[in-house]
Parts: sequence; structure tokens; C-alpha cells
Amino acid sequence: MANPFFDWIMPYLRNPKFWIPLYLFIIAFCVYKFKKQGLIIILMMALAAGFADFTSASIIKPLVKRVRPCRDAMVSQTDIARVGCGTGYSFPSTHATDHFAMAFFMIMLFYKKWRWIWLWGIVWAGTICFAQVYVGVHYPIDVFCGAIYGMLVGWLFAWIFSKLPAGFGGIPVSK
Repeated sequence: MANPFFDWIMPYLRNPKFWIPLYLFIIAFCVYKFKKQGLIIILMMALAAGFADFTSASIIKPLVKRVRPCRDAMVSQTDIARVGCGTGYSFPSTHATDHFAMAFFMIMLFYKKWRWIWLWGIVWAGTICFAQVYVGVHYPIDVFCGAIYGMLVGWLFAWIFSKLPAGFGGIPVSK
């Protein structure tokens, strides 16, 4: 797979620093719109991403020990190196896990209030997943399973948020 535009943009789209303006917007929006509850939303989203990151990178990857495509002797001969290969193992994609955990957490909180959040949350996290495969650091199944796991983590943290007492911001914002 090769495309001059994608060859240029995909390394940026997989870089978390590229998304800092979006993260800052989410933080500012939640704090502005929901005040104290917004701070709890941001905290819970950060906890969801942290939990997804830790369990994916520190527990699942060492158990599975799948070699990245850029380190596989056969696959690396035909892949185009667009970024450094990265350290560690490939399955699941921690980028996919983290971003789908955050996206799905936000989707679960806001889908009744803003139906369009489904589309933009999935497009955002899905773009990062596609970029991981495009640059050659993950297989498609790595990002697919990472996305599924991330969605489960996002759902879990949204459920936990909904069970918090109202004084701790636990009133679901989508109602």
C-alpha cells in the first residue's frame, strides 16, 4: 500500500503529539460545559486510557509475544519503512487500545445528547488504527483486537462513572 499523501500524513496521525489540540479541546469543553463533573469526566477518561495502556502493553503483549511486522523476517522485506519500528511486541496495538478506550468512554457518556459523537469518535480512533497498519508497525488484527479491547475498557469506565455518587460527578451527562 502506497500513496504520496498517506505516506506524508499517516506518520503524523499515529503520533499522540499530533492530537494534543484535540485533547486540549476535550478538556476545555468538558470543564467549561460540565464544571466539576467535567473534571471527573477528564479524570475518568485518563484512567480509562491509563488502564488500557498498562494492561495492553505490560500484561497482554508480554503474554502473546507477537513480533511486529517491521521486525518479521518475511514481512519486512516487502513493507515500506515509514517510521521507526518501535520496541516491544505487536499484539494488541496499544495505540488502538488507548484511543478506542477514550473514544468509547466519551461515546458512552455523550451519545444520547450528541448522536454524532459515535461517528467522530470512531473516525478519530479508527484513523489512528489505520495509520498504525499503514506505517507498518502493526498487523490489521493487532489494531482490530486493540480496538475491541479499548471499547470494552471505555465501556467499563463509563459504567463506573455512571455508578459514582452525584457529588463525585457520577450523573450521566447523556441523559
